[in-house]
Amino acid sequence: MAEKRDYYEVLGLGKSASEEEIKKAYRKLARQYHPDVNKADDAEAKFKEVKEAYDVLSDSGKRAQYDQYGHVDPNQGMGGGFSGDFGGFGDIFDMFFGGGGNRRDPNAPQRGNDLQYTMTIEFKDAVFGKETDITIPRTENCDTCNGSGAKPGTKPETCSVCHGSGQQEVVQNTPFGRMVNRRACSNCGGRGQIIREKCTTCGGNGKVKKQRKIHVRIPAGVDDGAQLRMAGEGEGGLRGGPAGDLYIIIRVKSHDFFDREGDDIYCEIPLTFAQAALGDEIEIPTLTEKVKLKIPAGTQTGTYFRLKGKGVPKLRGIGQGDQHVKVVVVTPSKLNEEQKELLRQFASLDGEFTHEHEQSFFDRMKRAFRGD
Repeated sequence: MAEKRDYYEVLGLGKSASEEEIKKAYRKLARQYHPDVNKADDAEAKFKEVKEAYDVLSDSGKRAQYDQYGHVDPNQGMGGGFSGDFGGFGDIFDMFFGGGGNRRDPNAPQRGNDLQYTMTIEFKDAVFGKETDITIPRTENCDTCNGSGAKPGTKPETCSVCHGSGQQEVVQNTPFGRMVNRRACSNCGGRGQIIREKCTTCGGNGKVKKQRKIHVRIPAGVDDGAQLRMAGEGEGGLRGGPAGDLYIIIRVKSHDFFDREGDDIYCEIPLTFAQAALGDEIEIPTLTEKVKLKIPAGTQTGTYFRLKGKGVPKLRGIGQGDQHVKVVVVTPSKLNEEQKELLRQFASLDGEFTHEHEQSFFDRMKRAFRGD
């Protein structure tokens, strides 16, 4: 098994990284490696690695434990870690000797699997929030047999070979002594029960595939790559166990005019030369309305103006981000003769040379290269 990479290294951070830095790094990497966007062979593995690192480092308790013990979970002895790859001493004995560790009751309730769903929404839906219905395929307990797998009127029987444990013990005499090897019961397949008469609806599985409609509330301020958890909306559990959870990954479409960075909105507004030189008052579109913006005389291209509180509502807080407006001075491409003459006069008054002079700047530059 490949050695796990340090979680801080996975996210490209130092151990002193703040919660905001961890969140920002996760969003960036999740967007980069998400399988819906990145088609590389290792994208899915990297995406899972990034998510695992974030799940630990974003939780203050798990992070403190990881900082002290690394990938080893002190609550599980010599294994476990944060991903559950190893089980502890019992599983280590099982690995070498085929038994000796604690075994789970095969008839105990078991939690259902988690599901993941990717939802693509419009830019403004992410800003203001949205309620919608989605349909997902998932396994649920069979209504005919209530998840038992047995034909109505009957019930599963305890296996007579393993007596419900799901395991068989084989005793072997070795040079090291008498060893007990445990393996899955060959009579019941490790389930601990035998179904004599199977349910005709689910074929004895106790599960059926269904299309389930789920109502989703997307909070205002959600960003691209965010993850919504819907508890109990995953696949049904086994033997009365709880259902898993549904994780919704949010993908946000780009906007034709606005760009987003965190809770702030950015846009560009064109200005004429006259507006930039003389000043003006112009209308600026925001996410909700049009507002007036005063342009001071002598404004240069690339200047930013801030509209306070006109950005995205804060997802976990009060207030909104800001809108930043970048002005770009547009040079006219078509001028009539009168306009050209006025610009010539302006250039002359300002002491500038135009391309129409006999010795332009470019002529002088050519002569300098020639050594004239």
